Amino acid sequence: MTIDTERRIFVAGHRGLVGSAIVRELQRQGYPTVLTRTRAELDLFDARAVNQFFADQRPTHVFVAAARVGGILANSSRPAEFIWENLVIETNLVHAGWKHGPSKMLFLGSSCIYPKDAPQPLHPHHLLSGPLEPTNEWYALAKIAGIKLCQAFRRQYGCDFIAAMPTNMYGPNDNYHPDSSHVLPALLRKFHEAKISGATEVVCWGSGNVRREFLHTDDFARAATLLMDRYSEEQFVNVGSGTDLTIREIAELVSEVVGFSGRIVWDTSRPDGTLRKLMDSSQIFALGWKPQISLEEGIRATYGSIFGNGKNRVLGKPLVEVLPVDGP
Repeated sequence: MTIDTERRIFVAGHRGLVGSAIVRELQRQGYPTVLTRTRAELDLFDARAVNQFFADQRPTHVFVAAARVGGILANSSRPAEFIWENLVIETNLVHAGWKHGPSKMLFLGSSCIYPKDAPQPLHPHHLLSGPLEPTNEWYALAKIAGIKLCQAFRRQYGCDFIAAMPTNMYGPNDNYHPDSSHVLPALLRKFHEAKISGATEVVCWGSGNVRREFLHTDDFARAATLLMDRYSEEQFVNVGSGTDLTIREIAELVSEVVGFSGRIVWDTSRPDGTLRKLMDSSQIFALGWKPQISLEEGIRATYGSIFGNGKNRVLGKPLVEVLPVDGP
C-alpha cells in the first residue's frame, strides 16, 4: 500500500497502552511525520496550549488516545477525575481540530458506553437505550459525550471526525498499578506476585462468571489506522475480537502462563460489573480487518516481556513503585 507521506499525524496519549501501539503501527507502515507530545510538553487540560499546538503543527490526522483510564476500583473511588479529565481532554482536542483544521480525527471510546443490560452482542444502536453500569458510569458518560461531540461537529461543520469503540485491550505499556489497572494486567500482576512469594492461593474479585472480550493493542492499532484511511461516517465502529471468555477462564489461563501452582479463590463480596460485554464487530470485519494475535499468544508475550525470566519489575521499576500509565 502506498502511504501519504504528506500526512502530519498527531497521536494524543502516545505513551499509554493504546497510543503507543498506534505509534508503533504508524512507524511500521512508514509514515515519516508522527507527532507526539508528553504532558510536560503539551498539557491537554489547557485549551490555549492545545489550540496553539494545532495552529503551529497543523496535524492532518489526529488519534485521540489520551484518557484517564482504570478498572472498577479506580472508577468507583475517583469519579470526579474520570468524568472531568476525560471531558476536558476530548473537548479541547475536538475543538482545536475544528478550529485549526481541516484534520481527520479518530476518537477512541470504550465498550463501557453501552447500557448494563444491553442485548448481546453489543451493537451501536444500543447506545443510550438503558442505564449504564454503575461501577464505570463516570468514564462511560465522558466517552459518550466524546462520541456525540464528534457527531455534532460533523453535522454542523462538516468535520471528518469519526469514533471507534474498542473492547478490553492489553499489551505493551499497560498499567499494572494495584489500585487502577484493568482486569487482565491486574491478574498478571496478582498471579506473578503470588508465584514469587510462594503463596498457596490467589484471591480474585467477584464470582468469576462474568464474560469479557479481549484484544491485543497491536491488533487494535491496525484497525484504528484502517478506519482512519477507509471510514468516514457519523456512526461509531465497534472493534473487538468476536469471542469472549469468563473471568474464571481468563484467571486460569493467566495462572497457567505465569506458572502459579496454587488455587484460585473468588471473593463474591466484590462487584462483578457488567455480566457480559461482547461487541458486534461485524462492521470492522466487513472492512477486511480481523485480529491476528490469539489471547493465549498475546498474554504469553505480554507476561514474558514484563515479568518473564524471573523478573520482578514492571516498565523498568520494582513492582512496589509502579504508577498508573494512563492519561495524556
